[in-house]
Amino acid sequence: MSKSLLFAALFAAAFASVASAQQPPTVRIRGTIEAVDGPMLSIKSRDGADIKVRTTDNVAVFGVAKTDLSEIKPGSYIGVTALPEPDGTQKAIAVHIFPENQRGAAEGFRPWDLRANSTMTNATVAETVKGTDGQNITVKYKDGEKKVVVPPGTPVVTFVAGDKSELKPGAKIIIFGATRKDDGVLEANRVNVGRDGITPPM
Repeated sequence: MSKSLLFAALFAAAFASVASAQQPPTVRIRGTIEAVDGPMLSIKSRDGADIKVRTTDNVAVFGVAKTDLSEIKPGSYIGVTALPEPDGTQKAIAVHIFPENQRGAAEGFRPWDLRANSTMTNATVAETVKGTDGQNITVKYKDGEKKVVVPPGTPVVTFVAGDKSELKPGAKIIIFGATRKDDGVLEANRVNVGRDGITPPM
């Protein structure tokens, strides 16, 4: 490789590294709205901290509504909050069903922060079978698959279209990815609000 090509390659790699480093980390926020001042939400987080979040002009608001386990069928795209079992299965502690227009959102398996050692799997249902300990669901994502057991009584919710009027004091919310802007303020372009007084369980 010539010196000029080597320099160009090194420059491109360095630029990519810097660009990657400049991507702001996202913050997950669970809590209750205490006050609303224009686009600014004052939130009491689940650990008791006071947080201010600015919503974007085009913020998307989704309701988190209760639904039935029977709504989970082969082909459904779901998110499973779970705890790993010794046999390698995932024991669900909450399941959310994505609407069709959100299919593929954050697909995959990753650590989650609902509880210690909890995980999140966003994937497509391949099979669902009634088992002795609950519903046995096999989900598949681009890099693999997981066996999930959904015990009786596990919260099952779905996302439904909402609007800004739901962002009001007392609302229980989860923001999956607030970003810290140059002015230091956390900003969110999507807020998920529990419907009928429920706390988003994921």
